Amino acid sequence: MQVPFLSLKDITAKYADELHQAVLRVTDSGWYLQGNENKVFEENYARYIGTKYCVGVANGLQALELMIRACKILYGWNDGDEVIVQANTYIATILSISQNNLKPVLLDPNPETLEFDPESIEKSITSKTRAVMLVHLYGRCLYNEKITEICKNHNLKLFEDNAQAHGCAYKGKKTGSFGTVAAHSFYPGKNLGAFGDAGAITTDNEKIANLVRVLGNYGSSKKYVFDYIGENSRLDEMSAAVLDVKLRHLDDDNNRRKEIAKMYYAGIKNPAIKMPSVLPEESNVFHIFPVFTEKRDELQNYLKEKEIGTIIHYPIPPHKQAAYKEWNDLTFPVTEKIHAEELSLPMSPTLTDEQVGYVIASINNWNSAQKSGGAHPFHCFNTALAVAKSSDANVAFACSTKTGTGRGYNLRLMQ
Repeated sequence: MQVPFLSLKDITAKYADELHQAVLRVTDSGWYLQGNENKVFEENYARYIGTKYCVGVANGLQALELMIRACKILYGWNDGDEVIVQANTYIATILSISQNNLKPVLLDPNPETLEFDPESIEKSITSKTRAVMLVHLYGRCLYNEKITEICKNHNLKLFEDNAQAHGCAYKGKKTGSFGTVAAHSFYPGKNLGAFGDAGAITTDNEKIANLVRVLGNYGSSKKYVFDYIGENSRLDEMSAAVLDVKLRHLDDDNNRRKEIAKMYYAGIKNPAIKMPSVLPEESNVFHIFPVFTEKRDELQNYLKEKEIGTIIHYPIPPHKQAAYKEWNDLTFPVTEKIHAEELSLPMSPTLTDEQVGYVIASINNWNSAQKSGGAHPFHCFNTALAVAKSSDANVAFACSTKTGTGRGYNLRLMQ
């Protein structure tokens, strides 16, 4: 059985009629930039996230870079001022800080949550700290009230990198609405993905929204009048139309991702495999389902032989990249362990129960898992499926415990 890591073709096919209509509408309109499609999507996405403003830009990296630059201008920050960020993020988060001539201050994450703790933030604040960057990595919500309290106490701006967490929430409030301003990537493989590069910022701050729009339009607020040295970063009409179609289905797609994650948590029983701690259901949209093993490359090759697609997120941490030679001698033990052991399993709203069961069975058979006393892999799959379809936490917990194929503490928290 073939199980792709992610099939964009299958995702597009789910909404083919709506997408074809949207593409044809834009094609026939003769208007391809800064038109009605962009206006409609910005309004709808701002409403979905729960902010007053959304500004579309060309991609996620420029969303990050422009929101930071707008704040640097508005709040009078100096070159060399600091932004706190977790060390295990994708490098784009860090590049956006460097591109603004600010200093990224890297923090090692908590090994259980894969995110930094509020306590580590407070310990890293200096006289030059200007902002904290939350990265909702893997689709997991990083936010909690303590972080807002720290920012208020120290007069810091709170940035969100929401590239991997579209639709994620904390106590009913969407990620992308907690901070001063948030950046979103709509790269095709994201939970909300365009047909090419695309991005946006969301904020309740009118001045930030207006300045991001100006900076992304060559620095121009009025045609042929340039107030800033800007750049060309605008969301095109085709991308906006496609994103608006997919936005209508985002919650349903995320719910399917959560069902698949429940199956993985319940069914995978291999002592060589570790999974992340479980968050409340609303607080993880499972952009990625990471597992961790000391024999990561061996597992990836084994799954490849089984025709199961996987990706490593990410093989080399930012502080070990050639782009940041000055950091190469630094050590962040948790980050380095994550990058050495992480493997992302197939995760897509188009995966079937049978495909998920095959992944679970294959993992449980890897490395002679049967010798450790684990149940038959297809027994694991059947139990996982029962758990995922149960709406009662106690029933799910009892089912997994009786068969010995799940982790009750995970399942209890998932509900």
